[in-house]
Amino acid sequence: MKMILSAALALVLLSGCSGATNYATPAPEALVSLAAASTQTVGETIRLYGTADSGPGGRASLTAPIEARMVSIEAPVGSAVAPGQAIVRLAPGPTATSDIARARSDARVASAAYARALRMRGDGLVSDADVETAHAALASANATVSGLTGRSLILRAPIAGHVQAIANVAGDLVAAGATIVSISGNGAARAHFGVDPMTASTLKPGASIHISRGAGREMFAVRVSTVDPVVDAQTRLASVYADLPAAAQMRPGEPLSGELSLRGGAPSLVIPYAALLDDAGQPYVYVVAKGVANRRDITTGPTDGTLVSVTHGLAAGENVVVAGGTALNDGMKVRLK
Repeated sequence: MKMILSAALALVLLSGCSGATNYATPAPEALVSLAAASTQTVGETIRLYGTADSGPGGRASLTAPIEARMVSIEAPVGSAVAPGQAIVRLAPGPTATSDIARARSDARVASAAYARALRMRGDGLVSDADVETAHAALASANATVSGLTGRSLILRAPIAGHVQAIANVAGDLVAAGATIVSISGNGAARAHFGVDPMTASTLKPGASIHISRGAGREMFAVRVSTVDPVVDAQTRLASVYADLPAAAQMRPGEPLSGELSLRGGAPSLVIPYAALLDDAGQPYVYVVAKGVANRRDITTGPTDGTLVSVTHGLAAGENVVVAGGTALNDGMKVRLK
């Protein structure tokens, strides 16, 4: 009986052991594509933002000829205007009105003095020189009146274009010589972009810029016409100008964006841009050796959007992950697609 129980117990133990068999979990693998770091010349593509303007020869400003009060605005901002079209109507201001009254009074006195001098010369009481002096005084007084009253107080467009700005509103008092209206002409427009001063120092006229008027619009190429290295006090940027084709029909003030391609310098270590990953501003790549991917922090240089130069962290010939990197962890095994 004891032998039977022992045999049964042995069978139970064997059965339990066979049911508790453990199988090892295979290590995770990622499917990736690789590319080798190589030495090449890479250019740089810079994104630009700016506006269209009419250039220095396509603008006009209208100023107040005397101290004046704004009476009405005939062509508001944005209006298309033809040469000679009225934009703003003015009336003499208080000081100008007083000056005109005084000048007219002086002219009347001078006219009476000249008439008296003519009569007295006829009586032989004054010389011809006295008459000439009185006549000169009258001419001066009349010129003063003409200067104050002879200038039109209707400001008209000197060129065809659009009203870009009006500095005042109806009822405002404007000083003599103050600019009231700015007009942008309909002539050939140009693009004006702000660029980093260091970039501007390397640019030459003739460099190509691909310009877009907005999202989804077809881009077109233009050439840099002028580089102004003077830094704007507000934007801290230098200026780059490019002539725009007339067919583009761009209005001054229209926002523009562009891409400027800079030529590469000396050959440098480069990798495909697709290999580049970012961790809170720190660029890194996954380098694969012996089937294992390891993270490598790098320092990058110029990029043309397809290739990016690497100034620190990689060596030529090392293989970096260009597809599948987002699914990797440091030290993970990989296999190639």
